[in-house]
Amino acid sequence: MRVLLTGAHGQVGRALTAQRPAHVELYPLAHQQLDIGDPAAVRAALQRLSPDWIINAGAYTAVDRAEAEPALAAAANAIGPAQLARAAEALPACRLLQISTDYVFDGRSRVPYRPQDPTGPTSVYGRTKLQGEQAVGEILGERALILRTAWVYAAQGHNFLLTMLRLMRERGEVRVVADQHGSPTAADSVARAIWAALARPPQARILHWTDAGVCSWFEFAERIAVEALAAGLLERAARVTPITTADYPTAAQRPAYSVLDLSGTAAALELTPSPWAQSLRATLQALRPA
Repeated sequence: MRVLLTGAHGQVGRALTAQRPAHVELYPLAHQQLDIGDPAAVRAALQRLSPDWIINAGAYTAVDRAEAEPALAAAANAIGPAQLARAAEALPACRLLQISTDYVFDGRSRVPYRPQDPTGPTSVYGRTKLQGEQAVGEILGERALILRTAWVYAAQGHNFLLTMLRLMRERGEVRVVADQHGSPTAADSVARAIWAALARPPQARILHWTDAGVCSWFEFAERIAVEALAAGLLERAARVTPITTADYPTAAQRPAYSVLDLSGTAAALELTPSPWAQSLRATLQALRPA
């Protein structure tokens, strides 16, 4: 199986590369190697590589900055996926897996969102990611597969985990929002689900996948502080103080509740999601000095 991976230098892109199955011929391309907003470059790459699958892990993920840069967010999150889908359409055997986000929902639910639930993004980031989903679905139909995930972090890149570790080391304390709830998810967990989906594509066209369990950003930060201290990544215990969303205004409105229902995906892919605290511990262990 030949797979073209875009966004290869991102968190999920790196995890996908590290977990590449032995039977997969993987072509990982970073943004510098393939600008998915350039239709000619996309067509040329697909004609040259003739992949069976495209995994689009590329995205504009600066949620707050997107409010001031909607065109840049749309180029990466909506126009780029559409270009990939149009190029894939010319290759009858080629399918596209588009990675998407919990931000396509409005966060007003109090039960986990199912793939078929109505969307209602409240930010530029969420709207552009939804537009990307819709574009690939309209162009490729059954050859498109959407995988939504949430609160992704890894041992590298720009993410909540690494930001918390830096602030805890520098200041010894952090103030973190306690009224937004979701499921922290290791990039490794997302990669595992994606490779499973490519190995046995499900009938469903939209999948939800995160690590298991629910917490607030405050509870996530609390666990980071405890586990990082135990792993020797902090010299002293860090103080974590809960605050409200109103106490920490941001340019983008974030969903207050963005838990995803994993049951359909778990059954279709025969996977069991890892508890989020277990994945966090494993990621922190990977950050320990050799």
